[in-house]
Amino acid sequence: MFDDTLDLAESKLLLIYILKQIKLPISKNQLTEIVLKNNFINYFTLQEYISELISANFISYRDIDGKHRLTVTSKGDKVLNMFSNRVSETKKTLIDAYIKSNIINIRKEISLTANYTLANNDSFTVNLKATENDITLIDLKLNVVSNKQARDLCSKWKNNSSELYTKIIKVLIDD
Repeated sequence: MFDDTLDLAESKLLLIYILKQIKLPISKNQLTEIVLKNNFINYFTLQEYISELISANFISYRDIDGKHRLTVTSKGDKVLNMFSNRVSETKKTLIDAYIKSNIINIRKEISLTANYTLANNDSFTVNLKATENDITLIDLKLNVVSNKQARDLCSKWKNNSSELYTKIIKVLIDD
């Protein structure tokens, strides 16, 4: 039973550690992906731990552009500083390596949004947005006539946003 309690504490501290090391507010899905890819905690237990950490005010949601993002609270930071030795060095090393090799993709997911909604029976509104350091670079809304066009625009934006942004700016600036 004592080992179970230590595992529980280590797992929750590990979640706080991940959020602190990323240094960015991330979505619950992103946190879940990091934990599952590294086989630290199973999905259902992870979701329970996230809820418990939020209830205990160790982590919290921040609303950023209408999306919930997880961050470490000052209370969570204090607890991690006091008990960081309870998280194995092996797990810390794995997390640090994962973050280092994936931080560009994590930032890209946070800074790019592409979604669409049904405007009326025969058109869709597509919203494409790019931000950097909390500054909106572009926020573009378009009406298209089909679901396929909306999906294609979102996909192209997610895959080529930098190139598309540059082209849009060039077209608007050039005489």
